[in-house]
Amino acid sequence: MDYEKQFAAFFNACADAAGEIALKYFRGYLPVDEKQDRSPVTQADKEIEQKLRAMIGQHFPAHGIIGEEYGRDRPDAEFVWVIDPIDGTRAFMTGKPLFGTIIGLIHNGMPAVGLIDQAYTKERWFGITNQMATHNGKPIKIAPPRKLDNARLFIGPMGMFEGKNFEKYIKLCNAVRWQQYGCDCYAYGLLAMGWADLVVEQNLGLHDAVGVAPIVTGAGGYISDWKGNQITSNFSDQMIAASTKALAMEALEILA
Repeated sequence: MDYEKQFAAFFNACADAAGEIALKYFRGYLPVDEKQDRSPVTQADKEIEQKLRAMIGQHFPAHGIIGEEYGRDRPDAEFVWVIDPIDGTRAFMTGKPLFGTIIGLIHNGMPAVGLIDQAYTKERWFGITNQMATHNGKPIKIAPPRKLDNARLFIGPMGMFEGKNFEKYIKLCNAVRWQQYGCDCYAYGLLAMGWADLVVEQNLGLHDAVGVAPIVTGAGGYISDWKGNQITSNFSDQMIAASTKALAMEALEILA
């Protein structure tokens, strides 16, 4: 299937709509609520997901939708759209331009197409699994291979790893050449462009993973859960992305 021909224009239309809403609130008045798990959700999150659900329903009424804020609709359909309206809500709330909208498309249970849009910096990543990836329309690819002790790592903040994995977190941070702590979806875009070699996170949802996976693999990189399993519609919790599978396996030896 020619995913680019069939879906690229619609992905861009969705990203344009999401970005318009995000910029309406970014670094301005921003109503914020708390979910049951005490994580923040903003008015921008809600409006973006509502808008994208309406657009998908109008153009692809037979497709399913899974969104971070409003749940699942026909999740067993052949095609399922997965929406993270504002990934990096805390960054968004504090004026840091590393948030983004993630839109992914699952086909028969596997991520097929993905988009990350950073409206404030006017950056957009688009990818098709194992085929291609672009940044603002220009082809991108991952960095040349590096060993773990020479790698550039993006990793979630300490709070993401509290508990049984905290010692592994510290060990991995000490095993690489450079560390950056917390970059949300923006980190996966930088990895796909060759500016980083490794991204490690946990406590994620399907909406965090489906849209970034096609960008990473489309640029020639590797992405899986911490057990080395492919990202699928059954994904939950832990994810690693790397410029090469060998580098990911080095890191997973520490995380195992």
